[in-house]
Amino acid sequence: MIVGLMLIVGGLVLLAGSLYLIPAMGKYLEKMAKFLGGFQALIGVIAIIIAALNIDSLAGVVLLIVGLILAVSVMSALPAVGKSIAKLVKALGAFQTAIGVLALIVGIWDLL
Repeated sequence: MIVGLMLIVGGLVLLAGSLYLIPAMGKYLEKMAKFLGGFQALIGVIAIIIAALNIDSLAGVVLLIVGLILAVSVMSALPAVGKSIAKLVKALGAFQTAIGVLALIVGIWDLL
């Protein structure tokens, strides 16, 4: 259940720039996502920790990817692997919207 909630929160943060397109609720979702964006690095680190504990499921793998994208500023400071993680996340950043939609779908599916 916590994985699903983190996927939804992470997906909202990743989709902060496109949520206004949703009719009726988009304006409010975008406000919430922009507020959560202030805690992006913290959400990313928590997502990575939870994903590491649940890596045996699809939701855990998606959460790990979301967490890496959100915590890229923190991860790039790691001495040994920081540059490699930054390159990986930069490549994944091109698919940020698609990964955000996938995170929302998997998160809702995980909660059901």
